[in-house]
Amino acid sequence: MNYPKDLENLINYYQKLPGIGEKSAERLALATLEMNSDEVTKFSESLLDAKNNLMRCSICGALTDKEICDICSNGSRNHNIICVVEDYKSIFSFEKTGTFNGTYHVLNGLISPMDDIGPEDIRISSLSSRIEKLDNPELILALKPTIEGEATTLYIKKILENKKVTISRLSYGIPIGAEIDYLDNVTLEKALEDRKKISE
Repeated sequence: MNYPKDLENLINYYQKLPGIGEKSAERLALATLEMNSDEVTKFSESLLDAKNNLMRCSICGALTDKEICDICSNGSRNHNIICVVEDYKSIFSFEKTGTFNGTYHVLNGLISPMDDIGPEDIRISSLSSRIEKLDNPELILALKPTIEGEATTLYIKKILENKKVTISRLSYGIPIGAEIDYLDNVTLEKALEDRKKISE
């Protein structure tokens, strides 16, 4: 379809967002045009503010508008427990549960020789430095169960094996409400490996 040029540009920018196809982009663009001028101005200003003001926490790498994020500067959090995640988006998911009271460390990627990403390309050395300053720290590795996630997990375990640090990882298993016959082999295998005793 031939859109007016300005509308086409707007649609094209919405399509750059993940999970947004042409139809969704068109709906978003048309909805934006329905806003009044004041709303559009505030919308554009919020985009610029987010882009210009947000940064990575100097300690954990989370997204923040300060040098040190609210989690790292919170004295009531358990700073001896560090949940290691691939990217800062994972932190939002954990925080929404409201059950984790430790801190985080964002790796900014996973080890992937196929993509030329080695340990030096992600934030592993800063993780090691953080651990050395703690007493009896615990690491929770919350990385995805892929080849890259496993490679990163094994590397972290290897470099920390002579240090006094407890390392655990998230349990991989069957989602609540899932039908057994619809699960893939890897999920079932991990569910068996990570099974828990419910009686002796």
